[in-house]
Amino acid sequence: MRQIVLDTETTGLEPELGHRIIEIGCVELVNRRATGRTFHRYLNPEREIDDAALAVHGISRTDLDGQPRFAEIHEELLAFIADAELVIHNAAFDVAFLDTELARLPEEPRRVAAVCRVLDTLALAREMHPGQRNSLDALCKRYEVDNSHRELHGALLDARILADVYLAMTGGQGALALTEAAAPPRGADGVAPARALVRSGLALLIPPASDEERSAHERLLALIARASGGRCLWPPAEALAPAAATAQRSSG
Repeated sequence: MRQIVLDTETTGLEPELGHRIIEIGCVELVNRRATGRTFHRYLNPEREIDDAALAVHGISRTDLDGQPRFAEIHEELLAFIADAELVIHNAAFDVAFLDTELARLPEEPRRVAAVCRVLDTLALAREMHPGQRNSLDALCKRYEVDNSHRELHGALLDARILADVYLAMTGGQGALALTEAAAPPRGADGVAPARALVRSGLALLIPPASDEERSAHERLLALIARASGGRCLWPPAEALAPAAATAQRSSG
């Protein structure tokens, strides 16, 4: 599964009032692992930046002189995100800006939803943690994701942090899955080649788990099941016991 974690910085909050994107950052995940591929561009918005937005990201109008316009990079962006699932925190905000930028182009208007699927981590967090603060900073604290280097917002930095948070929210393996050094080598087509498992011909000794080890394993599965809100592919044994008993009674 290919996912693109995306974030933007803008000149203000309302695209309908003419505010524009000034930075786009994307991080690629394949099968829940960072591939090392990113997309990052600063953009010339052709307008001034609101003081409130400047206080958030620290990007001034003069910083963007000489940067490309959205029209100059949109094909590269669409090619990068095509057929992937976009993972965005407060997706309605970023998608609205992207759709507005695409609508400004002279060719046939396109929308993000026509290019890829969208997963909103804010909506997911609200479902998992109702009544709690679910900002990116709050989720970093909740899932122990280090964001101490985030003094100001930045699209690529926030996309990297969100990738850690998303993986922790949905599987608890953020730090492991985002170790880019461990990502497999990729071919010219961008796909990691399959590698054959070479056996030495020696029989492997597989000692059975002890009762203590099995008990610890069940406790860990129960912890994962609770942390994931029941989204566990391998439920603990106590969750399987009622179903097994029902099946036994039916067969009898």
